[in-house]
Parts: sequence; structure tokens; C-alpha cells
Amino acid sequence: MQGKSIVLIDGVCHLCQGVVRFIIPRDPKARFMFASLQSRVSGELLKTGGLPAGSLNTVVLVENGVYYTESAAVLRIARRLRFPWPAAYILILVPKPLRNALYRLVARNRYRWFGRDEQCMLPTPDIRRRFL
Repeated sequence: MQGKSIVLIDGVCHLCQGVVRFIIPRDPKARFMFASLQSRVSGELLKTGGLPAGSLNTVVLVENGVYYTESAAVLRIARRLRFPWPAAYILILVPKPLRNALYRLVARNRYRWFGRDEQCMLPTPDIRRRFL
């Protein structure tokens, strides 16, 4: 796992599933691995990071032992994708309370706007190798 970052996503959320499908083709060096927030692996990672398992309403990025959530996680992911996505990292200059307010608005409404499944997605073979 040296040099890898782990993205924890809501496995039943269509928006979150779309994020995984967005990241993979833009991450040709396969720097990102994924796990569903509903998984045992995520539970262990969240516990290690001091985050509440089962009640998170955010994407979590684990990078070099540091845990990022909300807009910081999204921007740090974008920064490591193929051009032009690293340019989005300039948004880190927007005050964190404002960035996170927008993030939380989307997070609160993600099921209503994008839908959800009753169980975690079954990844394709290409995606499956990137899941923990």
C-alpha cells in the first residue's frame, strides 16, 4: 500500500459510486484504493483515525496516515488526478467553512438528488481490484 491513498465512500449512494467511476480513469497510476463506509475495512480505518464509524456523512481520504473529510478530501483527491483536475485545488483558498457548507448541502441531499441502492454496488472486475 506504499504510496496509495484510500478513499472511503458511501457504498449505497449513486453520487459516491459515480465519484469512484470518475476517479479511476483519471488515476492511471492507481494511487487511489477504495472501500465502502459500510465495510469492515472502513470501520477499522475510521476507528484508527478517531472518526465515528456508521454515522459519517462524508467522503474520507486517508493519505499517509492523515484523515481528510468533506471538501478537503475532495480537493486533495482532485489534486492527484490527471490534468486538468489538479487545477481545482485552487479552491482550497476558499474559506473552509464556506467550502464545507456547500459540501454538506450536497451530502444532505445526495440520496434525493442522485438516488441510492439497498446494498453496496457490485464493482466491475476493473474496479474490484481497486477495492479493499
